[in-house]
Amino acid sequence: MATSEGFLTDEQREMLETASQNAENSSSSSPKGLFPSSLFSEQHIKAPAAGKAGTAGFAGRQVRRSHSGKHVRVKKDGGGGKGTWGKLLDTDGETHIDRNDPNYDSGEEPYQLVGATITDPLDDYKKAVVSIIEEYFSTGDVEVAASDLRELGSSKYHLYFIKRLVSMAMDRHDKEKEMASVLLSALYADVISPSQIRDGFVILLESADDLAVDILDAVDILALFVARAVVDDILPPAFLTRAKKALPESSKGFQVLQTTEKSYLSAPHHAELVERKWGGSTHVTVEEVKKKIADLLREYVESEDAVEACRCIRELGVSFFHHEVVKRALILSMENRTAEPLILKLLKEASEEGLISSSQMAKGFARLAESLDDLALDIPSAKSLFQSLVPKAISEGWLDASSMKPSGEDGQAQAEDERVKQFKEEVVTIIHEYFLSDDIPELIRSLEDLGMPEFNPIFLKKLITLALDRKNREKEMASVLLSALHIEIFSSEDIVNGFIMLLESAEDTALDILDASNELALFLARAVIDDVLVPLNLEEIGSKLQPNCSGSETVCMARSLIAARHAGERLLRCWGGGTGWAVEDAKDKILKLLEEYESGGVLGEACQCIRDLGMPFFNHEVVKKALVMAMEKKNDRMLDLLQVCFNEGLITINQMTKGFTRIKDGMDDLALDIPNAEEKFNFYLEYAQKKGWVLPSFGSSVGDGSSSKAVPAT
Repeated sequence: MATSEGFLTDEQREMLETASQNAENSSSSSPKGLFPSSLFSEQHIKAPAAGKAGTAGFAGRQVRRSHSGKHVRVKKDGGGGKGTWGKLLDTDGETHIDRNDPNYDSGEEPYQLVGATITDPLDDYKKAVVSIIEEYFSTGDVEVAASDLRELGSSKYHLYFIKRLVSMAMDRHDKEKEMASVLLSALYADVISPSQIRDGFVILLESADDLAVDILDAVDILALFVARAVVDDILPPAFLTRAKKALPESSKGFQVLQTTEKSYLSAPHHAELVERKWGGSTHVTVEEVKKKIADLLREYVESEDAVEACRCIRELGVSFFHHEVVKRALILSMENRTAEPLILKLLKEASEEGLISSSQMAKGFARLAESLDDLALDIPSAKSLFQSLVPKAISEGWLDASSMKPSGEDGQAQAEDERVKQFKEEVVTIIHEYFLSDDIPELIRSLEDLGMPEFNPIFLKKLITLALDRKNREKEMASVLLSALHIEIFSSEDIVNGFIMLLESAEDTALDILDASNELALFLARAVIDDVLVPLNLEEIGSKLQPNCSGSETVCMARSLIAARHAGERLLRCWGGGTGWAVEDAKDKILKLLEEYESGGVLGEACQCIRDLGMPFFNHEVVKKALVMAMEKKNDRMLDLLQVCFNEGLITINQMTKGFTRIKDGMDDLALDIPNAEEKFNFYLEYAQKKGWVLPSFGSSVGDGSSSKAVPAT
């Protein structure tokens, strides 16, 4: 042990060495406490006990000097004693901190760690819906449950509500199972979108293995829920086929779908079987509801008591089925012409009270429109009567005009329908051939041969709808084709109207294609990245769609995709097919191939490189860069390349015109680097016009000057 001068006298140091030697000599044979306590006085340092010698060197008592200069014996472990520091860790008693002490340090205050709770919106939503479901199972009040779910917000999480509702009902009595199915039908479309209903059942099927651990007959119960959803028209029959493809054959979810098909939907009179299966307190068949609706409407016509009729409609407790009230009321007004004013009065009051929602009202009119052909067999004037009822309902404000499409029976309308039908048949064949051949020029020629440019939006809708149900290769081909069509024969208005038509039918498309909403958003965002649409077009498209519909959600999703970081590169590669190049990559490749040709390359090889780019909709960039390079190098050899590309149909007249337009638009910037850029451009433009490269409508010059040079020979 090292010590400093002044701590020990020579006499003390000598005694210490002697004591240490004695301790070492007897540590192996002497038990603890063998040394007499009188060996050391209070003024000497006591040697360590034999048992402690090897570990601590000095573990015995020590003598310290107090501030007063007196020697004070230090207690065991260094605790206590006037003028001493106390224990290193004092655990014998509570310490008292004096805040008035001049040496007070707030850091010595005891503290407690408080954990901050991080909340997850989804967890909060799941907890909230449990309360809503429990209350619904207690009260059976569909309207309150729907209202609570609306107030909860977070509509993007509604698929988890479906999962929780069904999974909670599965572990209860038949009454709750029936109530769960009734609630799903009531919430369908009005509160929960069809796509969310579908997605909710998908995650239910995916969790079937976990549900089967706690519920022995989970497969059969869940199969009955799926069958009931199909019977209630909230799931399309095609859902079963689509969902099967997404589930492993060994999973319980796959067994659920098999049971649904074989045990329920394939049975004779399966609708009645499924509807009566649980027989809960809320049980009522569709036919019984229809009969009650017919009875209350007939009674209303006799009594003319609208208040009583509204009360009866409310007591039916089937708000999701009110479209049937609308449909049967309209049919009654056609059958009994004197009852029409009363019927219109009832529907108007029911709408104003919020008893019949706007979506149910529109659905009732739509259902009647679909059955007019059959209805005309009993009521010959059904179509004309229906056409007279629609404008009355719209003018009085209880029918949304945007939800109704005008229909007619005149010869002109029928002829138009035949033309549309013929066009659709033709373009389906053309699109299928394109997916096989990848020949854009041939497709454009086929469309031009049809001679129906007014149906271009229908072509766009059909193209993307067919691509949605295929692989990524076809989706990439569809996006590339849109870019080419926009340059060649489609106007921006055609593209916008085509997407509007596509998004208006998004909910129907989603019945057959599970991920339709996401895929449509990618097509829409990709069109913006490819300059087929401008961001402002998204606002225009969104304004033409009904708020809160599936199409509007798709537009919002497309905006989010475009606003994301590196959106351009990601969306160009979204399908993983085609070139997948970013715009800058394509420009770089174009520049390199032109430089190689300019330095002595072969015409045929340069044309093949342009062809290999696989971006015909981007060939205007080839024209632009070739002209700029010709101006910079003062080498008109580039015109030979453009001539060959035009002759072979590799670069079309529209692409040529667009390339010249890009040069014209950027002339001010170009003139900073090339002083005679305007003169050279006029010269090239004159040459292009003589060769027929550009459209006749293109301006003959940029400025007042004109070129006096001779046109180079090719």
